Amino acid sequence: MTAHQPDANFLKEHNARSLWHPMAHPGDSLANPPTIVTGASGVRIKDVDGHEVVDAVGGLWNVNLGFSCQPVKDAIAAQLDVLPYYSIFRGTTNDQVIQLAEELRTFFAPDGLSRAFFTSGGSDSVETALRLARQYHKVRGEPSRVKYLSLKKGYHGTHFGGASVNGNANFRTAYEPLLAGCHHIPAPYTYRNPFNETDPERLAQLCLSALEDEIAFQGAGTIAAFIMEPILGAGGVIPPHESFMPGVAEICRKHGILLIADEVITAFGRCGSWTGSRHWGVQPDMMCTAKAITNGYFPFGALMISERLVEVFEKDESGKAAIGHGYTYSGHPVGAAAALACLTETKRLDVPTNAAARGAQVHEGLAALQERYGLIGDVRGGHGLMNALELVSDRATKATIDKKTINTIQEVAYQNGAMVRVSGPNIILSPPLVLTEADVSQILSALDAGFAAVS
Repeated sequence: MTAHQPDANFLKEHNARSLWHPMAHPGDSLANPPTIVTGASGVRIKDVDGHEVVDAVGGLWNVNLGFSCQPVKDAIAAQLDVLPYYSIFRGTTNDQVIQLAEELRTFFAPDGLSRAFFTSGGSDSVETALRLARQYHKVRGEPSRVKYLSLKKGYHGTHFGGASVNGNANFRTAYEPLLAGCHHIPAPYTYRNPFNETDPERLAQLCLSALEDEIAFQGAGTIAAFIMEPILGAGGVIPPHESFMPGVAEICRKHGILLIADEVITAFGRCGSWTGSRHWGVQPDMMCTAKAITNGYFPFGALMISERLVEVFEKDESGKAAIGHGYTYSGHPVGAAAALACLTETKRLDVPTNAAARGAQVHEGLAALQERYGLIGDVRGGHGLMNALELVSDRATKATIDKKTINTIQEVAYQNGAMVRVSGPNIILSPPLVLTEADVSQILSALDAGFAAVS
């Protein structure tokens, strides 16, 4: 049995008329109707007109195993026949979520994480981490630790907590005032930073000094946690120098501040390592995960928690450690079954190895495009399948590219075989981790056509 397929003319006529799209102006979606995707196979998607392209967006950073991962589909179907839903709120649980928690405990052991709190997605995982950070300090007898520190350019989802620690004004200004007590330090963004520093190692040290300065200004005893992506994703794929995250971890430990690693994007192989924290040799206090945990086939997430927090919460006798937080779909049995199958397949395929190899191929190809096209100001990546181009109208001044030009590049690339993502002045590539050399060549060729069309 296949899904009912509405008439193509109906879809085109009603596209964006009946819904508002996330991260888009409602009027723009009406004036410029979104691409209607009706099918997918392997690493390719097909639109309503039958045009097929390589999906260099990977769904939304999450379809790591491609669109044809049969073991995950089978697990979802089988679980629907046995137990389609039950709550894991106090007093009940299910067999799938117990098995998954044990699998994740083993998987994340090198990161020093041993407990899972299940959510419905990345924003939920971030919200959970922020809440538990405050509660941890209250249980320990330091209720004044309520503030959060994060990076400018960082992205942490769309809940009020996540939006408050986000470091991009595009996700903040329309919804302010946001959560009080959230403060940001400069990101180790070599191409643009307030220090005008182009050496990555030196810039990392300047940003770490800024962190120390902010802690001193706010008062360490008022700060609950520092949250960061090991490699900034939605902010434009900004990888820090290898010294940066270990430096952050050291500073946080010195001042009694929890370190939350937002690995909604980087966990499960995306950055060429099993986790971003492991990539930099850091063990965080909490790790936010989602996206690839079910390959995008089911809305699901998990916050992983370290022994440091476990010790405090599980031995509390005051009652302060009772968790007054959770989601209707926390630990959904179908999502847990999907995650179990996905984790098995992810390990079987050893996706970080292919992500590293194909990511290097993408990075090399993008550097070659930069030599040919003056619109490309910066090429970023070098850590798995996380790559980006920052476009400028003038390399000397780094003046930002106009929206029409970058949209044209995206459109021409699509017509020539690749779906890429535009975010501000950036073209971001986050394809499935099962990409082949030929797939990469198709993406690069499509981008070449896009730049040629506007040059």
